[in-house]
Amino acid sequence: GGYQFRRQRPVLNYIADFMCMDLMLVIEVDGISHWEEKVIEKDEKKQKDLEDVGFTVLRFDDDEVLNDIENVERVLLGFVEEYEKFHPLSSPRANALPRQRGHGPPPPYGHPRQRGRWNQEIK
Repeated sequence: GGYQFRRQRPVLNYIADFMCMDLMLVIEVDGISHWEEKVIEKDEKKQKDLEDVGFTVLRFDDDEVLNDIENVERVLLGFVEEYEKFHPLSSPRANALPRQRGHGPPPPYGHPRQRGRWNQEIK
């Protein structure tokens, strides 16, 4: 099992580069345009709004993703480990079957909606 990450997902009034509902995690990959003052202000508002509803936002610049993916992976795996320490029952490892596509909290263990497939996983 693992966590499902979706690309370009609508969240609130925004589009998240990557989102994992099970982890309440949004990952943003910022290019050079994100260095402009107006874009920085929009990014800060987006991050605050997402955090206000319970998401954690991790930001990486595109150079880091392209040239230091090992560090990006280390940060993501570190986040998952910390999350699972405080949310052990939320972990896909705690449930035998992954969730299907959908919104909201995971269904109870054994619920038919848990049958499905993961798109992308972190193991």
